[in-house]
Amino acid sequence: MAQHDERIDAFHRLHESGCFVMPNPWDAGSARALQRLGFPALATTSAGLAWTLGCADNHVTLHEVLAHLRDVVDAVEVPVNADFEGGFALKPDEVARNVALAVATGIAGLSIEDSSQDPDQPLIDIDLAVDRVRAAREEIDRSGTGVLLTARSEGFVVGRPDIAETIRRLRAYAHAGADCLYAPRIDSVADVRAVVEAVAPKPVNLLINAPFMTVAEAAALGVRRISVGGTLAKTAWTAFLAAASQIAESGTFDAFRGLMDVDALMTDGRTEAERSRPSGP
Repeated sequence: MAQHDERIDAFHRLHESGCFVMPNPWDAGSARALQRLGFPALATTSAGLAWTLGCADNHVTLHEVLAHLRDVVDAVEVPVNADFEGGFALKPDEVARNVALAVATGIAGLSIEDSSQDPDQPLIDIDLAVDRVRAAREEIDRSGTGVLLTARSEGFVVGRPDIAETIRRLRAYAHAGADCLYAPRIDSVADVRAVVEAVAPKPVNLLINAPFMTVAEAAALGVRRISVGGTLAKTAWTAFLAAASQIAESGTFDAFRGLMDVDALMTDGRTEAERSRPSGP
């Protein structure tokens, strides 16, 4: 666990000043590729994982997510933040139990969101949502790991784009012990600035899944952390499906021109732990 402890410490330091990009791989290979590009931390994506399993977002199981977290953590040496959705439970004590399982995978951080998956009432009642964040905080504290807790408010994702309500929730989650606050899908300078100012001095994660803002512009607004959700995975799927569709529809292979040498990218892309293992049977 020593390396994991170092990664947790490094993850906390990244949140102390400046602005960093934490892109979202969808498997061990994409995680290694992003690490080799120099990103200081990575985050899993529930959508990206779901697509590798042949299902839509929010249809993966707790078991599948825990296995995925272990795969990504073991593949790289940088801190990994877990997209832990809603904790795979509704009741606070059950969220805490599942958080303990996630922490044991070696992650440096995890997020808990307040989406209910109920189209008639898409956000969990705020009092219960706060209790869930508090339960996650208490479980992390019991673990003694220092894993960084991010609380997400999903109003802009689930069709409730109310910035005042979003801020009310994020402030409540901050008071309940969240280390970082996150409102995915906010996409205006005014809303980004409002969230950053409302929860200061705690850091804010900004999702950029469309070219509406640069890293420099986000940093100027006080954003501490940027992630891209499933958008890198979607970019890969778009290129893959375009090439496959061309083969299926026209029998041509023009998309195979100018491809990069992926094998070269992955050469010696093993973690330090893997390199130290004895070779052979």
